[in-house]
Amino acid sequence: MYILLFFVAHWYLSLFSQTFFLHRYAAHQMFTMSKGWERFFYVFTWITQGSSFLSPYAYGVMHRLHHAYADTENDPHSPSFSENLFDMMWKTKNRYNAILHHPDIVEPKFRKNVPNWPLMERIGDNWLSRVGWGTLYTLYYIHFATSGWEYLLLPVHYLMGPVHGVVINWFAHKYGYTNFKVNDTAKNLLPFDFLMMGESYHNNHHKLGGRANFGVKWWEFDPTYPVILVLNAVGVVKLKKNNDLNYM
Repeated sequence: MYILLFFVAHWYLSLFSQTFFLHRYAAHQMFTMSKGWERFFYVFTWITQGSSFLSPYAYGVMHRLHHAYADTENDPHSPSFSENLFDMMWKTKNRYNAILHHPDIVEPKFRKNVPNWPLMERIGDNWLSRVGWGTLYTLYYIHFATSGWEYLLLPVHYLMGPVHGVVINWFAHKYGYTNFKVNDTAKNLLPFDFLMMGESYHNNHHKLGGRANFGVKWWEFDPTYPVILVLNAVGVVKLKKNNDLNYM
């Protein structure tokens, strides 16, 4: 029971950091926040993603490139140019690291206003930090695991951020349904997105790239959007008045 609770908590907390802070804020800037809150969510992302911490800067830039060049050779992660999902993950890793360590390789328009806190970027990307988080996960399992099969979940903890990414970037470009005609293969993976907190409405998002609510049809509930509304109501973030526009 303790193992499953920990897995579910890690899955959704890490996913929230990715969809709320890295995706909707860093990449698309669907809302604004103060520098203080931005740094709070930087730290929150480091804690919740742990060993698989993804740089808000590199993620934001890479995701903008994905929208600009979806399903072309310049797309950082397209199933159309990879033999399997592991090949795509490897290519994504290489592109991510290139953006992170050599920012000038990307045109300035893709880097505009993307958050960048060098201190937390260095801490999160440091191998001592990654191994430290992984060690904590392992010790938790050693203490609470009651069956051998539970240890099969540990690799997901180690790679939680990339796992979330590949669910959408691979499967939501291959399977699902479409509400809109777009110039790529983006699909809505789940009609009710209980698993990916709205991220699986990928076709909707590719059509309405700046829309904070990823759901469109009445049954397409985006669990992250009500959280954004609450944070907007209490002043943590400020939703842009017209967030149906693309970021560029």
